[in-house]
Amino acid sequence: MTYNKITGDILAQFTNIVGNDAILTSPAEIADYSHDETEDLVYYPEVVVKPQTVEQVSQLMKICNEQLIPVTPRGAGTGLAGGALAVNGGLMISMERFNHILDIDEQNLQATVEPGVITELFMNAVAEKGLLYPVDPASKGSCFIGGNVANCSGGPRVVKYGTIREYVLNLEVVLPTGEVIWTGANTLKYASGYNLTQLLIGSEGTLGIVTKIVTKLIPRPTLDALMLASFPSNEDACAAVSAIFRAGVVPSGLEFMERRGIEWVIEHDGITFDLKDGIEAFLLIEADGTNQEVIFADCEKINEVLEQHNCQDVLFADTSAQKEELWRIRRTMAVSVKSNSIYKEEDTVVPRAALPKLIKGIKEIGAKYGFESVCYGHAGDGNLHVNIIKAGMSDDDWNNKLKDGITEVFELTVALGGTLSGEHGIGLVQKGFMHLKYTPIHFAIWKGIKAIFDPNGILNPGKIF
Repeated sequence: MTYNKITGDILAQFTNIVGNDAILTSPAEIADYSHDETEDLVYYPEVVVKPQTVEQVSQLMKICNEQLIPVTPRGAGTGLAGGALAVNGGLMISMERFNHILDIDEQNLQATVEPGVITELFMNAVAEKGLLYPVDPASKGSCFIGGNVANCSGGPRVVKYGTIREYVLNLEVVLPTGEVIWTGANTLKYASGYNLTQLLIGSEGTLGIVTKIVTKLIPRPTLDALMLASFPSNEDACAAVSAIFRAGVVPSGLEFMERRGIEWVIEHDGITFDLKDGIEAFLLIEADGTNQEVIFADCEKINEVLEQHNCQDVLFADTSAQKEELWRIRRTMAVSVKSNSIYKEEDTVVPRAALPKLIKGIKEIGAKYGFESVCYGHAGDGNLHVNIIKAGMSDDDWNNKLKDGITEVFELTVALGGTLSGEHGIGLVQKGFMHLKYTPIHFAIWKGIKAIFDPNGILNPGKIF
């Protein structure tokens, strides 16, 4: 596809729509929008605009569609797959001014929010009313809920409560041609034609720009218990994960962490933690609810399972402060790893019972290619984040051979019944691996869907496939 540049006349039209204060054009102004959290990738859009209304977004899209100008929608820029990078230049539409919680409907347990609302602020707002929105990615304090929808983001507590797909009921969307639609209905059941809401979730801004989100809410659990279990090996810890579920317990959080990751958190964040010799892996396990006896009974069952899988020690968090400290270890791990080394992060997901084989294979592939890895993630979902560390690899091997190692990691993931991403998305950096899982028929279907929504191919081009 050949795209056109933004001329002075087109820029004047943009200005008439959003106003001078909502347009950025200089490299210095645009620099913050040229990257996300994906390693070291940088792509500058020609212009960044910050609309505030659905009508403004619609008018911008109509102009870009007519003039064949590529458009990149952007949330908070916390993505890890390059999905919000303007690889073809053009116009970037930042949704940061769509930052209002429009309604919290306590009667129907629903909320309507704009896509630029920070996820944690939304979670806190509904919590004040005794309600829960459980989708809580590690970047919840900075990421936008619209970006969560675009990437089908998750977090620790979706293991019990379900992914974002279970909580988005309806979306207002501006199509690439400028038309505005609602994708479904504000109902818990939907059996009326193709489910466009589910199609838009995880589409990474390639099919439309979300301008309103209607979410389901649930009553907030009032009690919880948190335990940190330590193991002599990664495989022991991973084997315990599926066994907990087979014992009849569904934790509200079940996170895996390698020793090296915790060591780097201690170094980077100054967290005080007694890291004993001989311990290589940890499971952070949370149980919640409204009945303390039921929670304690679940913890006892979990403890029995842990003992059967070579668990060396279990720390029960006694206070809210201790719970917060343990969760902080997990939530800051990605930042700590990034601060310590040149790295690449991959997002694998397999059936839970396959986790021991996955992590064992990852370590073997690392030894073969000369890279180290720090693994952690949402083990309860079978979702393992693999941080590949350059360590002693030469620059030549890192730049030219690492891709072969990552390919083997994904081949192993697929062979174990998994797929390429659990919650980070495909975006720009993973699309070259999609053929490992999907057939030409899949690609043909996706391209056909894309063509219906975006006949001129202007919206977030170069992503997913």
